[in-house]
Amino acid sequence: MRRYFTGTLFLLSIGLIVFSCQDAAQVKQDVYYVNGRDLYIKHCQNCHGSNGEGLGTLTPPLTDTIFLKQNRQKLACFIKNGIKEPITVGGQVYEGTMPDFAVLHPIDIAQLLVYISNSFGNKQGMYTQEEVEAALKKCK
Repeated sequence: MRRYFTGTLFLLSIGLIVFSCQDAAQVKQDVYYVNGRDLYIKHCQNCHGSNGEGLGTLTPPLTDTIFLKQNRQKLACFIKNGIKEPITVGGQVYEGTMPDFAVLHPIDIAQLLVYISNSFGNKQGMYTQEEVEAALKKCK
């Protein structure tokens, strides 16, 4: 009985260690994701939809993984400065304008991008504040 108890305790201890250890980078991404979700609900959901589906031919969807990957360096600029010229997403041209969100700080934009790029069928990993700051310096 004692041997059984000791073996079971050992296995439970190993299980707890394995399941409780998360990579620090994954924890940071998870925090960004949750904060980004709140920012999305507040600033973006009204036009882009609760599932990133967009608004017909007025507002592009955020479900096009290829577009997000190809424009990774421009996304921060789109959010900070808005979009005033036509944009093509998934073969559809969207001619409406997107307002700027100049009030958002680079950390907010990074968190928002983590949420968008890892929701709606997208799995694109982390955006850091430093990456957003570098991208914003290159905005036209």
